[in-house]
Amino acid sequence: MTKRMLISLGLLVILTLSLTATFVSAQEDVTLRWRTRPDNQAEIDVYSAASESIDAAWDGVTLVYEPGGSESASYQDVLVTEIEAGTAPDVFWIPGTDVARFAKAGLILNLNDLSSADPEFSASDFYAGPMGFLTTPVEEGMAALWGLPRDVSAFAIYYNADLFDEAGMDYPGGDDWTWERFVASAEAINELGADIYGFGMNAWWANWGYFVNAAGSGFFNEDFTACGLNNAGTVTGLETAASLFDSGAAVPWGTDSEPPFLAGSVGMFLNGRWATPGTIANADFNWNVAPLPIGPSGEATNWLFWGAYVVNANTAHPEEAWDLVTRLTSAEIQGQIASLGANIPSRATQEAIDLFLGTLPDSGVNNQAFIDGTTAADVRTEAPLFFGDWPAVDQAYGTGVTAVFNGEMTAQEFADTICDTVAPLFSAGM
Repeated sequence: MTKRMLISLGLLVILTLSLTATFVSAQEDVTLRWRTRPDNQAEIDVYSAASESIDAAWDGVTLVYEPGGSESASYQDVLVTEIEAGTAPDVFWIPGTDVARFAKAGLILNLNDLSSADPEFSASDFYAGPMGFLTTPVEEGMAALWGLPRDVSAFAIYYNADLFDEAGMDYPGGDDWTWERFVASAEAINELGADIYGFGMNAWWANWGYFVNAAGSGFFNEDFTACGLNNAGTVTGLETAASLFDSGAAVPWGTDSEPPFLAGSVGMFLNGRWATPGTIANADFNWNVAPLPIGPSGEATNWLFWGAYVVNANTAHPEEAWDLVTRLTSAEIQGQIASLGANIPSRATQEAIDLFLGTLPDSGVNNQAFIDGTTAADVRTEAPLFFGDWPAVDQAYGTGVTAVFNGEMTAQEFADTICDTVAPLFSAGM
């Protein structure tokens, strides 16, 4: 065999091995699909950029980001249908209230074994409230981890400083920022004109729930196995909120309060951090945010809202899916998402808090008000019901509260009857 033939044969062997390695590598390359529920194109762009960043640094894995198309509960319903049909993404975000629903139905993977084998994972890096629910078992003796929190948020009072100035009222906040001053401010601003309201909040559970919580009541009993609204605190909280509707000082219950606030017609608007970017973009008046007023309980009260990245129970790549969840909740990626200004990193480390406090530096927004909310003395974590049917309970609660705010039922009648109404919707637990 000539030297030229030997060289040609060697090159052929090398080429064959190279092509074989490329083919095997292509076969072994894992594709992971993941989904969130963004509110706007800006969020889609940020999540897409985060996906591309992770993808570029991850050999052997290709990521496909899919923005969800609905801001309502139908987003979760679509996921359930897709999981059952075998077409759902490998990793997806769901609201905190839906974790129990997905876990109990066997729709998401228990990640406990995978997390236990990961030396870099520590549950203590995240806010304790969400992690407490994410580690709640659905069977006795089970060790569970249903996902990791993507972010958290809290309520604040968005206020129109121009209307406060016109009404001659001090801006919200300070040691004397109580319900008495809050109501007085709402009534004073309401007197500025027929098309001006002192206060507005939207018609979902957390808004009226703040008034109930700040008066010393709560949605559930201590172990979340029964209703907790049959007490005087519920009456006080609902009566205070109802008085604002009765006097005309508040935007009518059931009306979206955000458009009139952005138009400059509402003095105070109760909403979460997610409303900040839209307010910056659309409010043509002087505004800022302040902590929630102190109610009769005497403690700073707020909600800790959250959502979690979870893994499809039917994923073909559980190890890679867990890896993706940890990458999506890393400090680096949470920093990218927080830069939008719409939420707060779910890591409770000082580094993450400082990173959030530095967001939107040119806006003048009081970022500290939201951190104060997430660490309030009485902060209630958005709760998935592992021993109850939350959507049904929420509907029953909401129907009764609407009747109170519309003058069809007294707050006392609601408190006297609501727990009996929803009792069949709870189970006793394990």
